[in-house]
Amino acid sequence: MFEKKVTWLELFYDLLFVASVAVATHVLIHVEDGHIHTEYLFKFVLIFVPIWWAWVGQTMFVNRFGQDLFHQRLFLILQMFFALVMTSSLNVDFDPYYLTFLIGYIGLRTVTAIQYLVVQRLEEGARKEAARYLGKYFWIGIIISLFSLFFDSWVRYFILYLGILIDIIVPMLGRKYLVKVPTNTAHLLERFGLFTIILFGESLVSTLAVIQPTQGDWHSIGFAVISFVLIIAMWWQYFDNVEKKVDKSIQTAGQTIIYGHLFILMSLSAVAASIRLLVLHEVEYFFSLFFIFGSVLLYFFATTFVFHQYRHVHHRLKIYHLGIFLGILGVFFIFNLLVPVPSIVIVGEMTFFFIVYAKLTTT
Repeated sequence: MFEKKVTWLELFYDLLFVASVAVATHVLIHVEDGHIHTEYLFKFVLIFVPIWWAWVGQTMFVNRFGQDLFHQRLFLILQMFFALVMTSSLNVDFDPYYLTFLIGYIGLRTVTAIQYLVVQRLEEGARKEAARYLGKYFWIGIIISLFSLFFDSWVRYFILYLGILIDIIVPMLGRKYLVKVPTNTAHLLERFGLFTIILFGESLVSTLAVIQPTQGDWHSIGFAVISFVLIIAMWWQYFDNVEKKVDKSIQTAGQTIIYGHLFILMSLSAVAASIRLLVLHEVEYFFSLFFIFGSVLLYFFATTFVFHQYRHVHHRLKIYHLGIFLGILGVFFIFNLLVPVPSIVIVGEMTFFFIVYAKLTTT
């Protein structure tokens, strides 16, 4: 497989979307009556999914058809403009910002669809069919979401997300076209890895900013240190798998990587938010316990799902590994239910889990 280099413009593009993810993560900090209301958890998902899908759309186009040509750079810069519009419209009180959000999101998806229609004129055979399929059928979701402008209340959001859902399903339905034009696995993993590492960095900075360790306050210093080790252990587990354990020569439609990373990125945001909530002591003990363990469990299942298919056969995990990882989390969770422990201990338990998870999956 030929080597495809990530461009500096793509990295700049990623920064805008990580800023959007940071805004989405902030929704999880809204605490009322000692817990995060279901409404805010739901809003987090509804904000996160369009951000992820808009980024994925352009990333997949570049992976299959990007050549760093002048007109493709212009398209990417135009996408960055729409990304700024969308990011500036993200808010818990969503209704007043709906129009500008829709302009940003529809603009991003429209530019992506147009790029497929442009490139299909220059391609032949299977590549032409794949580009034509995506350039044609992505418009269905775009147009349906656009029709949400003509409605109010919950109907508006139902139509918006119906369009987004159809947009997400289109590549699945067109798998017979896409497998004939397989992704560049090395480039795809690098793109998702770069996005993830920026998100790791943002999570680390925002977490330490909340903890604000001060001289002489050994509790805050200890919390900062253990939180840092936790994020480093998560980084170790993710990137050593990407770098050492996966077979980048595998040629697939890339959908395991694409859709699996929705849950990896969401769980990473949730873990960062749960650490901050533990520091602030604004949530009830049992809610914070379920929230952080649930976030870590989602991250574990998502990373296991994504990497298993791409790992070298002799590096694939066995059933007993799954038992060890789930056993550690289960023992800690049950113990914490029976014996309430300080927040720093909970973070320490998560750190221990990720050190074991990283050690057993990367060596």
